Amino acid sequence: MNKRVNTLLFILGATIANIIMMMVVFLVMFFVFGRFVAPHIPPNVGAYILMGLFVVSIVVTYFIYHRVVKKLSEKYDLEKYFGP
Repeated sequence: MNKRVNTLLFILGATIANIIMMMVVFLVMFFVFGRFVAPHIPPNVGAYILMGLFVVSIVVTYFIYHRVVKKLSEKYDLEKYFGP
């Protein structure tokens, strides 16, 4: 395979992995929120907290993804396999 196909496959795989990771992080935070915090706050505040949990899950997923790609680039020469 050439570099363009490798790059396309990496982008596709990384996007799918990123979405799955974001869903897992959100569901874990949602479970913790629902189990421990939600019974003690009013329902209208809970809606705003859920929106905040979604944004936090995006940020946490970004940092996890960034760390994984950084470790991969340290371990492997990605320039050899992927195009710009």
